[in-house]
Amino acid sequence: MSFMTQLIITIPAVLLALMVHEVCHGLAALALGDSTAKIDGRLSLDPFRHLDPLGFLCLLFFHVGWAKPVNVNLRNLKKPKRDMALIALAGPLSNFVLGFVMMLLSVLLTFSGTNIAQALGTFCYYTCSISICLGVFNLIPVPPLDGSKILFSFLPFQWTFKVQQYQQWIQFILLLLLWLGFLDIPLAFLQGTVMQGMWNIIAGILL
Repeated sequence: MSFMTQLIITIPAVLLALMVHEVCHGLAALALGDSTAKIDGRLSLDPFRHLDPLGFLCLLFFHVGWAKPVNVNLRNLKKPKRDMALIALAGPLSNFVLGFVMMLLSVLLTFSGTNIAQALGTFCYYTCSISICLGVFNLIPVPPLDGSKILFSFLPFQWTFKVQQYQQWIQFILLLLLWLGFLDIPLAFLQGTVMQGMWNIIAGILL
């Protein structure tokens, strides 16, 4: 497959994975009592409302990245620390669900025999791979990723505040590690583990 063909497939796969991730953050916040995301238009199915340019490019070329953060008003949450963790978790979980659905569709389409179905199956497989990568990456417990918000729900406020003071430096180091490839092996291992588990479930259902 040529680079251009791969890029044409990858761009809509990235947009879909990011849109699902961010909309599910917003829906979780809405379910827990905060309508900020809805007011900000972050429940939209338009993927361009959710894009962070740098995060999009990282996801496009490195298959790991992030979108524009969904704003949450903690005062609207009944149990702020717990609810923020649930809102943060909703994004990666949605990517795993999307990945499973896309893997299932990929299998069904690939074995259908027609060229169009096989092309759609390839798109579904790319979307599965990227979505799972996005979910795994965002569970890393460092700011500004979702994993940090989950971790902070278990830490005293003063610890959280100290970590957030260094958020820009942490983000810079994270980008540097991505650029140098130090995260490639652990992320690929985690992605492969999740995809293998999904494949085992699908094979048990279909075979």
